[in-house]
Amino acid sequence: MRTVPLGRGTVPVTELSLGAAALGNLFHTVTDEDAAATVDTAWDLGLRSFDTAPHYGLGLSERRLGEALRTRPRDQYTLSTKVGRLLRPEAHPHGDDLANGFAVPATHRRVWDFSARGVRRGIEESLTRLGLDRVDIVYLHDPDDHEQQAFDQAYPELERMRREGTVGAIGAGMNQTRMLRRFVRDTDVDVVLLAGRYTLLDHSGLDTVLSEAARRGVSVVAGGVFNSGLLADPRPGTTFDYAPAPTGLLNQALRLKDLCAAFGVPLRAAALQFPLGHPAVAGVLVGARSAAEVADAAAMARHPIPAELWRELRDLELIPRDAPIR
Repeated sequence: MRTVPLGRGTVPVTELSLGAAALGNLFHTVTDEDAAATVDTAWDLGLRSFDTAPHYGLGLSERRLGEALRTRPRDQYTLSTKVGRLLRPEAHPHGDDLANGFAVPATHRRVWDFSARGVRRGIEESLTRLGLDRVDIVYLHDPDDHEQQAFDQAYPELERMRREGTVGAIGAGMNQTRMLRRFVRDTDVDVVLLAGRYTLLDHSGLDTVLSEAARRGVSVVAGGVFNSGLLADPRPGTTFDYAPAPTGLLNQALRLKDLCAAFGVPLRAAALQFPLGHPAVAGVLVGARSAAEVADAAAMARHPIPAELWRELRDLELIPRDAPIR
């Protein structure tokens, strides 16, 4: 599988990365056995980039991913995690964490902290949960409501840690374009994780984040390429950005599906490969909760897509005319 170094550095990512949010029981329970099989299958298929965060299942994703990777040669894979939410034990735990999207006991609470000290502490605690001696990439995770602290304290601390060699690459991960464009323009990040804003349905990242990233030599990892489900299986009730899809977007997704089918291409393949055409995009991050799902993602990444399909989508103005296609 194609591997690309991030930004101007040397930390590599494969063009398809495994996102481990689902291994933290995102919306539904995943067994330990299924979680391990998901990572094993990803490895067997050539994926060597793995992404997690403390937020995912109150640390469950980090623990499961670390357990699955612990026996792998450490120099053969790239691991990213995130900072900005510290996990603190609940004095009297009760109930579950489904209000935050995860089917796990509510044993901890999340505490927002983008201070320099919070960044250091977050990485130390992640390493403990992972059971590993280092992470390769650290993202500032969803600093939407903490912009000043993220730029004034968290980012400079990450830059110091990169200079020390504690981490290899630094960046920010968000599902909005304005702040990510600021990170690309005003800091020395290696990479940004752009979730859901450069897809077959949402092109808002093209003239903002991606264009600026290409000019400055910053890499982009594209996440949320299925827009939380609508581009995987468009039908009534499917979600777009974790909410029921509006009728107009559903109809557009169904139209995309029909056009792809006319060329013998699954919509999932076109959705996954579309961002990879942009020179700033180093890879696509896809979540999976089972061996079958990660195998499907790998198959979609390899599925041939005729140039005629991209031309048709451009002619019908379903994708921007200036969107690069590989």
